[in-house]
Amino acid sequence: MAPKTARARRLGIALRAHREAAGLTLETAADEINSTRSTLSRYENAQTLISPATVRALLTSYGVGPDEIAAAVQLAKDARKPGWWVSYSYLLDRRTIDFIALEAEATGIANFEPSVVPGLLQTADYIRGVMRGGPHTLSDEQVEQRVQLRLDRQQRLSGDGPPILDAIIDEGALLRPVGGRSVMSAQLQHLVKMAELPNITVQVIPLAAGYHRGTRGSLHMLEFADPEDPIIASVETVAGQMILDRPGDLRTCTKIMEHLRTVALSPAASRDQLLRLLNER
Repeated sequence: MAPKTARARRLGIALRAHREAAGLTLETAADEINSTRSTLSRYENAQTLISPATVRALLTSYGVGPDEIAAAVQLAKDARKPGWWVSYSYLLDRRTIDFIALEAEATGIANFEPSVVPGLLQTADYIRGVMRGGPHTLSDEQVEQRVQLRLDRQQRLSGDGPPILDAIIDEGALLRPVGGRSVMSAQLQHLVKMAELPNITVQVIPLAAGYHRGTRGSLHMLEFADPEDPIIASVETVAGQMILDRPGDLRTCTKIMEHLRTVALSPAASRDQLLRLLNER
């Protein structure tokens, strides 16, 4: 099963919209291409990649115009192109790979972390400390594979056309010496340096803020260039990463992220706090 990329989601949304505009049920539309209701449902939910030829056949049966068909066929071709993360698919569970595939296409990333430095801003040694303290016993080789995967994810931040990253970190995460004192000092220095990039904002929620709406766990939100692509949210649970795309869940996550920005220090005050923590080490 292929990862659910933003392009695949966009295509699925378009297929559903055209089918509904044509007044067809899943069963009726599936009959038009000698398929099944369940298969067409998987196409529309981006759970299964659809071939360009099937896209053309479906949209032709819906009475869609040639320009829109051509655009959808191209989207189907693009959705089938493997991303850089494919070589790491064997390392991680499906939900995590789905998230990485979506993150790779996002133009805006907001991330709150209550107990660790955000993954996109972690140093290699800090990542090693996190991996060795995780729920799974990993060999040195497995740790290094995961370190490289996370470093590869970070490449977009300083590349061409980088995404906007808004990182909010609970101060408790900065006080926890993952990997030891020297590793944590280097990590704090890295945060200060990364916050100087024009596309990255780092904010710290001070311990003095007390209990807040983000205390229960981490939260990611992804935005995409195409306005037709809905925002995606992701939360960490004891069972792993969970992707949320229902409107009600997204409204709740958006409100939580807005609240976290208000209780966090300003970017300038956050930088001062990072430097104070660094000097205290």
